[in-house]
Amino acid sequence: MRRLKFILYTILFLILFGFLHYVLPQHDVARITSTEVVRTDISSFNGIFFSQSDSGATVQNSRDIRFINAEKRKTWILGFFQRESTEIMVYRNEDTGWIWPPYFKFDSSDLQAEAAARLSTPAAPQWVVITHYGWRNKYLSIYPNAVGIRAVDGPDVTVIPWFNIFFFAFLAFCWGMARAMWRQFRERTVDPTWDRVEEGVSERRGRVRRWLDTWKSK
Repeated sequence: MRRLKFILYTILFLILFGFLHYVLPQHDVARITSTEVVRTDISSFNGIFFSQSDSGATVQNSRDIRFINAEKRKTWILGFFQRESTEIMVYRNEDTGWIWPPYFKFDSSDLQAEAAARLSTPAAPQWVVITHYGWRNKYLSIYPNAVGIRAVDGPDVTVIPWFNIFFFAFLAFCWGMARAMWRQFRERTVDPTWDRVEEGVSERRGRVRRWLDTWKSK
């Protein structure tokens, strides 16, 4: 039973971790190399990893998607520590609108223009911080969605994920409050009710035993 509970808790933790890792903002220190617009066919298999067409446009399975090509610094431990090496990364640039996740992004055209204005070469690099959510998987043809770009002085800048820190602090606070409320509810309602149920069961058992004892004496 303990092993089954451990497996269930592990599965739930991995699902929650994957969900939060996908939707929460991440920050990449990168150098933008090019921008492009590609006509892309979105299937039902990977469609959940794409947002929607630009606000006001018709939603179609085949549409033009803006991409931002970059060379980003590799990181350790989910992006908290940077490495000296770099890797190629491709970001999509789509509006999220009013749907999930709640980034309320309506300026994909402006963001594409800003990315094009910050193109650079290895000889004269211009480093930026690209804020995005989502994953990159070349086998499933899914891309993280860029939601913001800001210029930085160099590749060694330290980016502190303040939103994620406050989010997890708020999540821990809500968990503590919910646990305290559950304990109070259990002490005041559940435990007394359970005690009364056990007393009733014990009393019925005692009656049955006394009735059986009367038959034994006969």
